[in-house]
Amino acid sequence: MTKMAPALPIEVDSETGVWTSDALPMLYVPRHFFINNHVAVEEALGAEKYAEILYHAGYKSAWHWCEKEAECHGIEGVVVFEHYMTRLSQRGWGLFITEHIDLDAGTARVRLEHSAFVYQLGKTGKKEEYMFTGWFAGAMDQILAARGSDLRTVAEQTQSAAEPGCDVGVFNVGPLNDATR
Repeated sequence: MTKMAPALPIEVDSETGVWTSDALPMLYVPRHFFINNHVAVEEALGAEKYAEILYHAGYKSAWHWCEKEAECHGIEGVVVFEHYMTRLSQRGWGLFITEHIDLDAGTARVRLEHSAFVYQLGKTGKKEEYMFTGWFAGAMDQILAARGSDLRTVAEQTQSAAEPGCDVGVFNVGPLNDATR
């Protein structure tokens, strides 16, 4: 394994010790710490309820992040989505690869390789990365709104590397319709 310095810009306030990346305060914690806490909350609430909570929280966070980054860097459209995938990848969650994106149709397909969840939990036989799902719809919807589009989307994890016979995670984004509202 070849090692490299982080590609993510990190600044540390010398007075407070607060880490900042992309003008946002960050926490730097060990993977096992985060995932053990994640699993504990899942066990307490149930996976379905926890996934629903994380979907909405992640959606909101992705919208905010994409909006601020688009303004900061003067970027728009697919470039914002790709920038978001790059930053997520640089933060250690895994490698997020946009396999397909069509803003006019409100569709995208994201492949996740080297998932932090799978590295920590192994082959559990279930989709472990549901925490990320709302991120993709939130990013897509912010980009669509910035373009003046009323189209809104929903995201779904269709595959996880934690499942038998799967080496990667897959997330699909598609238009939100009355049946999915």
